Amino acid sequence: MRPKKSRLVRESPSVRFFKPRAIPLSELEIVTLKDEEWEAIRLIDYEKRDQEAAAQIMGVSRPTFSRVLSSARATVAKALAEGCALAIGGGDFELTCNGSERT
Repeated sequence: MRPKKSRLVRESPSVRFFKPRAIPLSELEIVTLKDEEWEAIRLIDYEKRDQEAAAQIMGVSRPTFSRVLSSARATVAKALAEGCALAIGGGDFELTCNGSERT
């Protein structure tokens, strides 16, 4: 098995935790969205990039990007559908300078 390649993340989220209102945190399951998953959602759904461009920005292949995005969306869907708290952090990524893109 070949070593896992770090994903490039250009921005760190300003907020790293979300939870349903009026429910004590002690009563909630916490699901974690990795930093690279957050970056994938940001590039596709917020910046409206196509998967090929987003994969290039993150320094991964398009199929790898697709898997990261799919995992991210599943995590967010679980948090919304089941009323879980959502933490953002961790993963296998490298924080790059804002705006610098790998070509």
